[in-house]
Amino acid sequence: MRLDAASLLQNRRFVRAPIPLFRAGLGFLFTRRLLMLEHVGRTSGAARYVVLEVVERESDNSLVVASGFGRRAQWFRNLQAQPRCHVSTGFARRRPAVATVLDEAESQAVLEHYQEQHPGAWEKLAAIIVEATGDPDPDIPLVRLTLAGH
Repeated sequence: MRLDAASLLQNRRFVRAPIPLFRAGLGFLFTRRLLMLEHVGRTSGAARYVVLEVVERESDNSLVVASGFGRRAQWFRNLQAQPRCHVSTGFARRRPAVATVLDEAESQAVLEHYQEQHPGAWEKLAAIIVEATGDPDPDIPLVRLTLAGH
């Protein structure tokens, strides 16, 4: 069995492994580079969890994440149906937030900034996304998470 980065990111056990750590209040172990997003299932209404990389930290109350698997990602579709959510990152746990999908111009600017700040990470991530989606020019929607005050 071949294990590459794209297949790991599609492996449910692998991508869900950090969730219990975040839920136990240990999100600080992942620095502020990762966050856990708690969202509501659009059909079930049940709480759902996903750990994502912070692409841009606009401020302490505004974080941007990317949907590397495009608009078909379940968390992305759930946020479109119900933008109210909770975010855990660093030492902050379950902060209420509202999700907004960035428009194309904003997304392009944020991705260009990410590429400048993290060229090695971007190169690897872009290759993983292309391999996982099979699309040489994939649509990568970005979502701004606006956190409620402390």
